[in-house]
Amino acid sequence: MTDRSLWSYKEIAAHIRVRPDTVRSYRKHGLLPPPDHVEAGRPYWYADTVRAWVAARPGNRGRRGGGGSGGGGDGGD
Repeated sequence: MTDRSLWSYKEIAAHIRVRPDTVRSYRKHGLLPPPDHVEAGRPYWYADTVRAWVAARPGNRGRRGGGGSGGGGDGGD
């Protein structure tokens, strides 16, 4: 099953927990894949494109709030 919904900077930012300006900066610096669709000068990406990009990004493991490893067991009793 493919997800062909189109995401703007705002949806991408929410997905990776950054601000929309950060996503714009990623695009400006060539860190974001080319948009799948442009309408009225605004870029959009398919959700599947974004998810594939996120999975391939360096440093996507152990992201804040992602629950990765990092202590969590010593409780300080």
